[in-house]
Amino acid sequence: MSIKSDHWIRRMARDHGMIEPFEADQVRNAEDGQRVISYGTSSYGYDVRCANEFKVFTNIFSATVDPKNFDDRSFVDVTGDVCIIPPNSFALARTVEYFRIPRSVLTVCLGKSTYARCGIIVNVTPLEPEWEGHVTLEFSNTTNLPAKIYANEGVAQMLFFESDEICDVSYGDRNGKYQGQRGVTLPRT
Repeated sequence: MSIKSDHWIRRMARDHGMIEPFEADQVRNAEDGQRVISYGTSSYGYDVRCANEFKVFTNIFSATVDPKNFDDRSFVDVTGDVCIIPPNSFALARTVEYFRIPRSVLTVCLGKSTYARCGIIVNVTPLEPEWEGHVTLEFSNTTNLPAKIYANEGVAQMLFFESDEICDVSYGDRNGKYQGQRGVTLPRT
């Protein structure tokens, strides 16, 4: 199993629609010249952007967080260019990019150092072979201060690992419960 390079990522995005929309290079400046947290293709990965749809945890309704019986009143919906995550709290978002993972590939997501150095942890489970959809991003603000997440800027990096064998059963074969997700997707059982 090996990590895939920028050449492979560009080819798979261009010829197989693996990432849409796709940025072939690293973008560090917005169209108006303002600096942004970088996104796009890097040497051995792809830096994804966060869309402007967020779900921020709230305790307004005193709901219990239960993955088997999730109460969507646990969140407040926020739409905007910036999301403020309260101290020691949590938010969900999604990538701007839609992914189609090849059958021989496992994709791992890691947070960007810019956010990690601010105490913001990004968690995403691996994207399994033949999974497709918008990636739901989980942000934890580990600080005792409010923290900002910027929409349409880089938040995490995807690393692509290709196996030397094709799996017997892919996520697509299993009809996984998060297959084809669009938008921010809450827990499903």
